[in-house]
Amino acid sequence: MPALSPSTMNPDTDAVVSVDAPARLHLGFLDPSGTLGRRFGSFGLVIDGPATQVSIGGSDDDDIVAATPAVQLEVARAEACVQRLREHTGRREPLRLRLSQVLPPHAGLGSGTQLALAIGTAFARWHGLDAKSATLASWLGRGLRSGVGIAGFDHGGLLVDGGPGADGRPAPLLSRVDLPSAWRVVLVQDARAQGLSGGDERRALVELPPLAPAAAADICHQVLMRVLPGAALGEFAAFAAGVTQVQRLLGEHFAPAQHGRAFTSAAVGRLLQWLGGVELDGEVQAARAAIGQSSWGPTGFAILPSQSSAEALLLAARAAGVVDPALDVRIVAARNRGAVLRDARSR
Repeated sequence: MPALSPSTMNPDTDAVVSVDAPARLHLGFLDPSGTLGRRFGSFGLVIDGPATQVSIGGSDDDDIVAATPAVQLEVARAEACVQRLREHTGRREPLRLRLSQVLPPHAGLGSGTQLALAIGTAFARWHGLDAKSATLASWLGRGLRSGVGIAGFDHGGLLVDGGPGADGRPAPLLSRVDLPSAWRVVLVQDARAQGLSGGDERRALVELPPLAPAAAADICHQVLMRVLPGAALGEFAAFAAGVTQVQRLLGEHFAPAQHGRAFTSAAVGRLLQWLGGVELDGEVQAARAAIGQSSWGPTGFAILPSQSSAEALLLAARAAGVVDPALDVRIVAARNRGAVLRDARSR
């Protein structure tokens, strides 16, 4: 679609543009302190299940509608997105923005980036503007540390980025691999806790001691030589050991900012350690599942090689009494595609 100046095209007020944006798991930073020369770099995985769903259409006056009380909590953030988009594009036609579903905020699922990109994409498409996701993210203040949410919105899959540029440019996407379709993710959420965000997150990153160079090097090796080839070739044992080792190293590093724990939610951590069945002797030697926490949590994950293995392990965990009844535990698939855009004019 060619770029259009704000004055050359009016939106079709009868059209409705909708966007469904999937959740992502942030599996870890490669070098959060930059001890090896370049800061951040990250890898993550897009999943099916939890999602953000928005739509934009015409209206006589601006109207932001929340479908449920839970979604209502994100109206202020949605209003801020629309305001920034108008400042950058000059388009101020009245619109109706409906928030049908949103990801829980500060839970480790990428709620802020997915909401911003979903609204930004719907806004641009409804106005007939050509704006890439990276541009929208920059306008909306997203992707300042990790590029996984932006790349996940566009492509889905297992993703690795190279960290943001020194000049503030978004992190480049270095690798994208489809996760085998049979593999499953046990998603564990704890609504009683929230991960760090905003100023608290920035303060924690500044106050934590630098990650040791040897640990950063080990993380990079695990991702390059275990996680990526394991996913690409369907070698689950290598993939699981690599992810779990990265999470062990990062869990130790970030624990001082998480009440001394590798997991923000103690209940999530207890279940995942059991599901992983991890043997530790300096590094992960064996893991029956790839386990860890997404970003600052509290959401945790256990990746297993099949639906049946995930179901069997969860059944055993319940029998062992390690599943806190307050946890939301479900089995989802990885998602090897990005967000879905629907435009009434294209029908």
